[in-house]
Amino acid sequence: MATLGITDLKVGLGVNIKGNDCVILEAQHVKPGKGNTYVRTKYRNIRTGRVNEENFQQSAKFESVNMRTREMQYLYDDGDIYYFMDMETYEQIEVSNDLIGDNAKWFKENDVCLLQYANDVLYAVQPPMFIEVEITETDPGFKGDTVQGGTKPAVIETGATIQVPMYLNVGERVKVDTRTGKFVSRV
Repeated sequence: MATLGITDLKVGLGVNIKGNDCVILEAQHVKPGKGNTYVRTKYRNIRTGRVNEENFQQSAKFESVNMRTREMQYLYDDGDIYYFMDMETYEQIEVSNDLIGDNAKWFKENDVCLLQYANDVLYAVQPPMFIEVEITETDPGFKGDTVQGGTKPAVIETGATIQVPMYLNVGERVKVDTRTGKFVSRV
């Protein structure tokens, strides 16, 4: 494992902080007019999921954590457990609902997701950046409902509720950005 200094801390980097494997969420390098340079960080403990904020002085050293990402296909869920398959080896793995969290509302069967590991421990599952889904429930659109900026709530086939333009109706397919939960375009 490589030893890192504060200048190496960047968003997404895996480091060992106080004996815990963590992922850096924010790293702001600060050079005050008086005193030493330090880094203001926000990091997530991989095992507990807890987010902490801490400042590290210039003398701080960290051990790097082996980070890797695997693309796997989402198969199905039974409410508490989500099932994913490696598309090359056909190996299937089970992931608990606790680890998935709010991302569950963006999973559609057969979509390719990113499973993120730190030191061979799964710590996050990311849905695809964009999904194409059908609107299953919304108020009807009327002719002339094309006012720019006008939106209405719509439930999509994954169960999530998003804001869509007024002219869209049930049964239409839309593209959704899963990072923001916003409508992108009609498909």
